[in-house]
Amino acid sequence: MWAFSLQTNAQIQFDPTIPTDFNATEVVMPASPLELQILFIGGEDMVQALDDNGDPSGAFPAKENHDFIGIKQDLANPGEWWVVVNHETIIADENLGDGGGMTMFKVQRDANTDTLQIIDHTLADGRSGEFFNVDFRATGETAVNCGGIVSLADGRIWTSEELFHTSNLTISLFGVGITDISDFTIQTDITGDFNGTTVEKYENFNWMVEIDPENAVAIRKQYNWGRQPFEGGVVMPDNQTVYLTPDATPAFFSKFIADTPGDFTEGTLYVYRHDVPGANGPWVEINSQNFQTMLNYFDMAIGAGATMFNRLEWSAAHDGKIYMTETGRSNPGSNWSDEAASGAQYAPHHVQRAQDQGVTNPGDGAYWDYYGRVLQYDPATGEITSYIEGGPYFASSPAMADYPNNHLSSPDGLNFITVGAKTYMIICEDLTGTSHGRVPAGVSDEICELYLLDMDIQNPTTEDLFRISMMPQGAEVTGAIASPDGKSILVNCQHPSTSNAYPFNHSVTFAINGFDQVASAIGDPIFEEQGFGLYPNPASREIRFKEATDAALYDASGKRILVIRNQNWMNVSHLPAGTYFIRNKDNQTAKLIIE
Repeated sequence: MWAFSLQTNAQIQFDPTIPTDFNATEVVMPASPLELQILFIGGEDMVQALDDNGDPSGAFPAKENHDFIGIKQDLANPGEWWVVVNHETIIADENLGDGGGMTMFKVQRDANTDTLQIIDHTLADGRSGEFFNVDFRATGETAVNCGGIVSLADGRIWTSEELFHTSNLTISLFGVGITDISDFTIQTDITGDFNGTTVEKYENFNWMVEIDPENAVAIRKQYNWGRQPFEGGVVMPDNQTVYLTPDATPAFFSKFIADTPGDFTEGTLYVYRHDVPGANGPWVEINSQNFQTMLNYFDMAIGAGATMFNRLEWSAAHDGKIYMTETGRSNPGSNWSDEAASGAQYAPHHVQRAQDQGVTNPGDGAYWDYYGRVLQYDPATGEITSYIEGGPYFASSPAMADYPNNHLSSPDGLNFITVGAKTYMIICEDLTGTSHGRVPAGVSDEICELYLLDMDIQNPTTEDLFRISMMPQGAEVTGAIASPDGKSILVNCQHPSTSNAYPFNHSVTFAINGFDQVASAIGDPIFEEQGFGLYPNPASREIRFKEATDAALYDASGKRILVIRNQNWMNVSHLPAGTYFIRNKDNQTAKLIIE
């Protein structure tokens, strides 16, 4: 009997990392104890709606393009949670409302199976069933509902409207989007000159919108947070401070501070400018009580000399710091050079990257940003730095056999889950292309992966990521959020190929259950030899197992090197000679010598 330990205070019972499968036609999952459970299928599940009089009108097929997922606990019924799912689309739908929108359902933990159970219930407006259309008519429709916010203070939920609209034509799409493009008169309780203002219909889009999940209705559009192509945001535990991230190049990082905790109808709005000293730190105030200023927030930010980013997407908070995905754009070039000429500033990390690439500045047409990154904002210092860079970089895509075990491209969705005593960042990919190694050579679809990252790791790299799921062909992975009890992660598989296996030819909301069965030290293995069949040993080219298995190979320091799934052999010809350890799905471990 022998043992090898990296840490004495924690032990992994299961390594959730899976190998890449760039030909998958369904969601790729690790073996038990993590299990996949389908919750909500777009275009298939029936959604309860209201008619123009606010009365129940029946059930209709759900919209698709699932994106953000919000969860709020029912305090009156502990163990029950409202779940809302965004639809990142803009279509005419006389039954569920034009534009994008959201679907709500309620879940509880099944005591016998430990899976999630959808609750059939009745709303105050008389609708009964499992799935409910969120009614946005009081605030005006929404379009292309993408990311959103779940408040860290009290669980309140906002949905964002990402794709920025510049005319009624872009929202109507010749009658297949928003069909009523008449002027809209705002009715709101937000302080300022908003209430009673009449705007062109498209100007009532691209605001953060608070919703009431319990009753499946919209509450208000946050006209005092500025009109932006919103993706994500964070309401901090103080219930006053809100950080906002829009998906654009350039994107401007914003902060709103409410005058009264929990009341976001009045407060002060700021835009981030990294070189501003003084009491407010790197923030410049923007008048949030003037509608024209909020309507033209983008121009106000440029005029304030704000810092520019390359597509900020989702944001989340951990230990008082804000983390943001900057998903990148292959060649941003002219996308932000005009704004720079008008006074806005490139983020320092982009200036440094441009210099490292040998180009004049990030507005140069030769500047590339294929893979993006996760950024960290520290309120104590006011600095934004790169927390983990995407990549690694390839001038041309490598062959499948030479593809790295971990490759992070275009991080998009972002969240956290605590497993035991450890916290992990959840990172979703939304690839912006297939070139430069974003997928292997010969793969035409933008295949997206779902990763975990141990937040105890200092200066993390892509090698520290754990791949826990992979989407089928054509699908983005998004919306990942931990259940309140920490046992599951809810995830969306968005716009998959229609040729995939059912139900993954539709947008699907699914749960990865069983995180309570995984010990608290994912990636910190303690090896104890129990022995299982593998040969030859020592080996030089490949090893074989008596039967197909899921297995992970570790080097002598405990670093995970390679993972296989449901295979009876492993290629080790590329590894240097030395001592290694292999663990299978039954947690059996064997020592391997490579010559």
